[in-house]
This record gives sequence, structure tokens and C-alpha cells, in this order.
Amino acid sequence: MRVRRRTDADLAAVRAFLAENHSDRVARRGELLHPLEHPAFVAESEEGRLLGVLTYVPDETGRQCEILTLHTTEQWHGTGTALIEAMERWAAEHGIDRLWLITTNDNVDAVRFYQRRGFRLAALHRDAVTESRARLKPEIPLTGEYGIPIRDELELDRSLGDAGWRDR
Repeated sequence: MRVRRRTDADLAAVRAFLAENHSDRVARRGELLHPLEHPAFVAESEEGRLLGVLTYVPDETGRQCEILTLHTTEQWHGTGTALIEAMERWAAEHGIDRLWLITTNDNVDAVRFYQRRGFRLAALHRDAVTESRARLKPEIPLTGEYGIPIRDELELDRSLGDAGWRDR
């Protein structure tokens, strides 16, 4: 597997990949964002097949960076971890000291994934998804993974100074 920055040549494949994963538009924190408008890393097989995409949004201070989307074609193959590690390297090179992200309350697999990589729960944005569904993105389903009603946003973050998760 190879992880690299997304290029213009990748746009069509990444657009299709994000659409397949219902992430061509992302509602979070009361905003609607378009991941293709932001930088990204792609993971690909040795044959060039797209295995995963991570999009991100550096903030204006240059100290924090949001992981906007992270999707892979298959779980448990190391693709998500490789994308996170590429993001960490890029962030360290650019003086970023905090990575953060938003996921929904039903996405227990993502919460588990990120916590195993050193992210911690930082905030609960109660009813934020309910509000986004009403104002920004009506196609957000009412019920998500494991039959859990989708209502809230969970914010997770990690200081880049804490690399100890790799030792666990």
C-alpha cells in the first residue's frame, strides 16, 4: 500500500469514492463542507486501486487541523491507520500540534478506531446532527449503525506530542 497527497489526477476517483461513502458533502458544527475543496491523502494498492481517502482542514492559526473525512474500502487492513500516520507526519512538518475530528454518536466503530490511536473524547455537541439534518443536509438518516438514532456529534482530539498510542 502507498499513501500520498491527492493530486488533480485523482479528483474523479476521489469524488466517486466520497459519494459512495455519503461524504461528498459533510455537515458538522453547523456548517456544510465539501471535502473535495480541501487537501487529502489517498491510499492505493500497488496496482493503483484506491483503498482509502482522508480529507483535512488546517485551521487559520496553523496550530490545529481537522480530519474532515476518513473512509477505506475495507476495515482491519491497516489503511485507516496508514492514512492517520501520513496525516500526523504532515501535521508535524507544518507545526500542527492538535488533530481533531467530528463523528456521529452512532459511529461506535469510528470512536473505537480513533481511541485506539490516541484520540480522546473532547466534546459532545448534543442534537447537532438533528439540527444539521433540519438546516443543512436533510438526507442524513434518522437511524445509523447498530440501529442507534443519529442525533449528536462527538468531537475527538489528540495532541501530536502524545505518540504513546503506538506502544500499546
